[in-house]
Amino acid sequence: MLLLSLSASSISNNNASRIISPKSHQIRALCRVSPKLQQQLKHQQPLTRLCYNPLRASVMAKRGRRFGAVCYSSPLSPANLQWISAVSTAILMIVKGTAIHKSFLVPFFVLQAPGSIVSWMKGEYGMWTAFLALLVRLFFHIPRELELPFITLLLVIVAPYQIMRLRGTQEGLILSLIIAAYLAFLHFSRAGSLAKSFNQDSILATMATICIVLVPCLLLI
Repeated sequence: MLLLSLSASSISNNNASRIISPKSHQIRALCRVSPKLQQQLKHQQPLTRLCYNPLRASVMAKRGRRFGAVCYSSPLSPANLQWISAVSTAILMIVKGTAIHKSFLVPFFVLQAPGSIVSWMKGEYGMWTAFLALLVRLFFHIPRELELPFITLLLVIVAPYQIMRLRGTQEGLILSLIIAAYLAFLHFSRAGSLAKSFNQDSILATMATICIVLVPCLLLI
């Protein structure tokens, strides 16, 4: 019986070794090959870094285009254009060297002024400014150049909602463009020629006139 048990155990060990041996051989083979694979991967890593990935390149190109478009369009944002229009309108109200009808600048300013300026005029500070200006106007003489800005302030304060609703709309931009084109026609026709409009006396008014024409055009695009 002892001999039979020893023989049975030896047979089972041999079978187990036969069953386990292929796996052990595979594991040993993998362990032998893995250093080679590691060396190959080490040699291939710099190559993969230099390889061209079209998907990654297209994403980077799109990001570059978006960044470039944002950088290009940020100076010409609607808020900046409205500020340029407001400054140009104020220059035309005060400066000399132009023969335009300056009263047309008042509705143009109402339609194209930035929202921060309009809200300030309609607020408490604007009310107090208009009140003090009226008191000064009753007892003192106001220069003619300052009368038009004062009228503009009063017009913004008392303007109804239906008129202020045109601000920022396509109808308001078209109306502003018509006013600006008419003022530009008056300025350049009464200057005599394009060269004379850029003289030392009228160059500031000419640049302001060009700005008030360009701003509605750019906002309509």
